[in-house]
Amino acid sequence: MAIRLLRGVLNGLKWVLCAIGGVALILGAMIAMPLERPPEMRSVSDSAKGIDWSTLPPLERFQARDGTWIGYRHYAPTGPETGRGAIFIHGSSGSSGTVNHALTHAIAAHGVETWALDIRGHGGSGTRGDIFYVGQLEDDLIDFVAHVRKSAPDLPLTLIGHSAGAGFSLRVAATPIMQDMFVRTVLLAPYLGYDAPTNRPKAGGWANIDLPRFLGLTALRRLGIDCCSQLPVLALAVPPSSAKYLVSTYSDRLMRNFGTRGYRIDLPATTRPVTIFGAAEDEMMISDKYAEVVRAVKPSVDVKIIDGINHMGIVTNPKAVSAIAEDVATRGAAGS
Repeated sequence: MAIRLLRGVLNGLKWVLCAIGGVALILGAMIAMPLERPPEMRSVSDSAKGIDWSTLPPLERFQARDGTWIGYRHYAPTGPETGRGAIFIHGSSGSSGTVNHALTHAIAAHGVETWALDIRGHGGSGTRGDIFYVGQLEDDLIDFVAHVRKSAPDLPLTLIGHSAGAGFSLRVAATPIMQDMFVRTVLLAPYLGYDAPTNRPKAGGWANIDLPRFLGLTALRRLGIDCCSQLPVLALAVPPSSAKYLVSTYSDRLMRNFGTRGYRIDLPATTRPVTIFGAAEDEMMISDKYAEVVRAVKPSVDVKIIDGINHMGIVTNPKAVSAIAEDVATRGAAGS
């Protein structure tokens, strides 16, 4: 009888090991699935045409808490000073030195001292397309605000983000330790999370996610195995020759950090005013849904849609640039 019992236990153990091996093989195959790059998205590439780059400030750097040098550009106010400041967060693939310069320069020309940050993994900050851990981008922004406060200790700051950078800005606005750093948050054509009704499929052709790899890594984390998060899971539709300026892929941990945790989570947690500017002709987002979607969870959100412009036009088109710069210059001081 004891022998039969032992055989039963060993037989059960065999099937358990087979099941574990099968799961491991499936997860391994999912993680090994190659990431496919989407074709160049011309509406994004063409947005650089007509930008006056002669006014682009030089790249400066500060040292984050882990010793990494983080890049940024400082725009001193060139118009009558308003006593306001702004920190700008670029969109996916970009940096402080890409097309958002048209907007950040205009904000400074309206009298707002402005800083444009190279988010770690982009531009002059860290390793292209990767970070060390989810939450590091928030740590970097806290360190950057501390750096700004050395020269502007009392300046009320507005946080401005574009696209994925707007999603990250919403994440920041919902984070208790960071809420008091900014008097207001302005989201430009924001990516509101993977489940937002405002998304077009694959961001209109801009982004391609390696879904098997992403799901495989997610499954491993739920099993308590946090490995391989440095692997690329997201490819962006940048020109093949743009590696010097743009980021073409995101690691799993960068993709999970550079965005919102989800608009249903982050919007209700915000405690300061939030304004959304949408582009009526946005080829990546469905802008006419912004008001309905966000006000269902946060009725106080201010939503403005600018006619006749696309996703990148919201930071490059003179009509949009002027409207947003005027808004930032006239709203967001203490008590307003």
